[in-house]
Amino acid sequence: QVQLVESGGGLVHAGGSLTLSCTASGSVAEMNAMAYYRETPGKERELVAHITRAGSTNYADFVRGRFTISRDNAKNTMYLQMNSLKTEDTAVYYCNADLFSGSVGSYRYLELWGQGTLVTVSS
Repeated sequence: QVQLVESGGGLVHAGGSLTLSCTASGSVAEMNAMAYYRETPGKERELVAHITRAGSTNYADFVRGRFTISRDNAKNTMYLQMNSLKTEDTAVYYCNADLFSGSVGSYRYLELWGQGTLVTVSS
């Protein structure tokens, strides 16, 4: 069974930094596009940053210049470096990945979500 496991959330003061990570475990053949979303009570889940397998990135306007998304394909892992955090960045952050699981002759396409990790930024 393939799953995404997130880590790195926590409590930080405004202006501080955190790094989130998201690792795919199980029978992963190839990771394609990956992304981080976030969700706060009363709001829809929103895209934070996106990265292709080749490493091309895209950011939401509200994090551009402060957050950096990256990945290590050999480790099936994505990272989100969050700097200059603001109180409004407080949310549950979810990773998302498109991937192929299985082996030659029996590949299966999956879109998976991580379990979410809480980031709390205090003033």
